[in-house]
Amino acid sequence: MEQENKKEKISEVVRPPVVVVMGHIDHGKSTLLDYIRKTNTTEKESGGITQHISAYEVEKEIGGQKRKITFLDTPGHEAFCSIRERSVEVADIAILVVSIEDGVKNQTMEASNCICKNIIPFIVALNKIDKIGTSVDKAKQNLTENGILVEGWGGTVPVVSISAKTGKGITELLEMIILQSDIEELKGDSAIPAEGFVIESNLNPKRGISAILIIKNGSLKTGQFIATQNAYTPVRMIENYKGENIKEASFSSPVRIIGWNTQPKVGSQFKTFFKKEEAVKFACQKVEVKIKGTQNTSSGKIILGVVIKTDTFGSLDAIEYELQKLTNEKIVVKIISKGIGAITERDLKTANIKNSLILGFNVKVNKNAEVLALRDDIRIKTHQIIYELVDYVKEKIKEATPTETVEVITGEIKLLRIFNKNKDKQVVGGRVNKGEIKKESTVKIFRRETLIGEGKIKELQMQKIKTDVIQEGQEFGMMIESKIELAQGDILKAISLIKQK
Repeated sequence: MEQENKKEKISEVVRPPVVVVMGHIDHGKSTLLDYIRKTNTTEKESGGITQHISAYEVEKEIGGQKRKITFLDTPGHEAFCSIRERSVEVADIAILVVSIEDGVKNQTMEASNCICKNIIPFIVALNKIDKIGTSVDKAKQNLTENGILVEGWGGTVPVVSISAKTGKGITELLEMIILQSDIEELKGDSAIPAEGFVIESNLNPKRGISAILIIKNGSLKTGQFIATQNAYTPVRMIENYKGENIKEASFSSPVRIIGWNTQPKVGSQFKTFFKKEEAVKFACQKVEVKIKGTQNTSSGKIILGVVIKTDTFGSLDAIEYELQKLTNEKIVVKIISKGIGAITERDLKTANIKNSLILGFNVKVNKNAEVLALRDDIRIKTHQIIYELVDYVKEKIKEATPTETVEVITGEIKLLRIFNKNKDKQVVGGRVNKGEIKKESTVKIFRRETLIGEGKIKELQMQKIKTDVIQEGQEFGMMIESKIELAQGDILKAISLIKQK
């Protein structure tokens, strides 16, 4: 055992951080990454707007030591909110890019809320300090006024002033990322099979279905098999973020894998297997309830996500209040997204990523959302009475609540006499001290208060008459099936397994 622990410690090493770069449109996220990578991807984007997640791995010498960092670039435009949320769930550290000229904008706050909701450490990068007439203190004050409390202004969030155009301050930003990574003590074990998240997937007519993965732990090699909850693929070829073929990749690396049997769900977790049968089995696991939540590792409770759209803010407040009251010791009802107006395609995508219910109150579903719901078999429920909506959520809570099997003692027997034994079947006499005893009951056998085995009652008799039930205080005979040789004075406790939620 001690040698195994030593092996574990040897194979577990510091892993590079996965960093998500977020912020408002045109505040310089992609320009920052361009400078770090010494490339220019912004010109390749439609209209100069990042419309997908891009993953890049960089190696920089910091403090005389080469350190790797994986960056995720995310769209800043309002239309891509769900993509940003997906990135934050995958990342270890976030960089919130804020233009020193424009200050905090709507998508800045949206990104900040997303970071805080997922509870990951972040750094504020105040960009465009090369612009004449800008003030760092004024920008920090603007952050504080919007609840983003940076160091020196009443908070603990690190802030670095940079110019993504000239490169000023970027070395300090990279050093801050590594420092934050060291504080978080990120570890990885290269000896185990790779696992991580799907961050993009698409269909190429020539190459088939491909997916971009971020490896969060372990190593991936050609010849293995990858599976998500709905898809699998043999690992025939691994491409790194540059599109180069490699034979092996390890933690924190972005890779592209081609050849999936079906499109893996973006945001889903993947695991690696050595046998195809194991991968197929994992991919074919069915989710009994579509709205199955994810485990909250801090509390052990299941989270039931809800996307809600209503006709007025008053209705929204009332429904939110009612839904919060439904949280119990096993299920947390969490409103993932809320708003006023018709249920849209964006609402469906947000709900799908978070495995959430989609609820509407006195609102309609727009045409694009109806088409998407029909295509992806997503159920939308609209109501005109609040308590009907609440009752619907109660039913879904009941479905999502895990079933527990509880062992209940229904009766206790004291053995008074042993008559005979034939192989595993023994005929004995006893008295019911507590409860009642039924035919076909399973019994636990105790000798001097120590559990020594189990048996099953095959036949019951009272005064040589067969019966199905013996009540408390009655003496009786029975045939019991057990590999344990019973003795006078043994205590047998009849048990019943009851499923409850």
